[in-house]
Amino acid sequence: MSHKTSSPAILTFGEAMAMLVANTPGELSGVESFHRRLAGADNNVAIGLSRLGFHVGWLSRVGNDSLGRFIQQALKAEGIDERYIHLDPQHPTGLMFKERAENGADPKVEYFRRGSAASHLSIEDAADIDFQGLTHLHATGITPALSESALELTRHLMQTARESGVSVSFDPNLRPSLWPSEAVMRDTLNELALHADYVLPGLSEGRLLTGGETPEAIADFYLERGAKAVIIKLGPEGSYYRGNLDGTLESFLVPGQPVANVVDTVGAGDGFAVGIISALLDGLAPRQALERGNLVGAQAVQVVGDMEGLPDRATLESLER
Repeated sequence: MSHKTSSPAILTFGEAMAMLVANTPGELSGVESFHRRLAGADNNVAIGLSRLGFHVGWLSRVGNDSLGRFIQQALKAEGIDERYIHLDPQHPTGLMFKERAENGADPKVEYFRRGSAASHLSIEDAADIDFQGLTHLHATGITPALSESALELTRHLMQTARESGVSVSFDPNLRPSLWPSEAVMRDTLNELALHADYVLPGLSEGRLLTGGETPEAIADFYLERGAKAVIIKLGPEGSYYRGNLDGTLESFLVPGQPVANVVDTVGAGDGFAVGIISALLDGLAPRQALERGNLVGAQAVQVVGDMEGLPDRATLESLER
């Protein structure tokens, strides 16, 4: 069937940026040549789910500039439904520069995103969304950090989706540099998590947000506040599940996929989210969802880009055999 007429079944939203990746290692100030890629946690997840055959919409604002057109073209090429991408003639598209990482280290990045088109996202941008046609909404903690109006939009989308019977996943995706303080970040993200069915923090993120030390304590913090399941990323160790998706409370750890060569860890969490969400929407059990999350996350760390390692359905099926 053609996706063009029906509204998207999955929605993600946030800021996409053009990313210039250094072609050589070392300090960015000394790098002369870069290549352009697409960056942004929310659109990484959108692309990953679209590659697996889901009808995915992505809500954002881009500037009326070459970078905004690049983002729209890149997402269209990935099969993303672009009906909710708004053109903002007043503000520019965000840009970031990224070091060429060595030995699996986290690469340094520099952002030029203050005052970007996406930071002006607001509730008005959600006016046309067909919540009846939606089955799943994915939110991250980056979008509400962009501005007060982007926070209002995030809260509105998560609340309305939940009220409409749409399942909601939430990846806190901490970006402390975007928040006025750690306390504001913690309080805001924990408040937003109240509207999520599935909360997907990393272990250190969960510790910072909840004050709990163990995966179990972190999970209980959100389960007591209405989450159905909490899935905690443990890096190379794998992931931890605690929830009552099947009616009974269960907890388990699923060991990570061994990766021989870690090239770039950026995007691993987005790949993990793609695996979890796609598996749950495919009707798989929680344990299979974590296995797929680990698997897709492991693909993402073996390439330079944020989303270049995300598999299509045929690749995923061959990996899962």
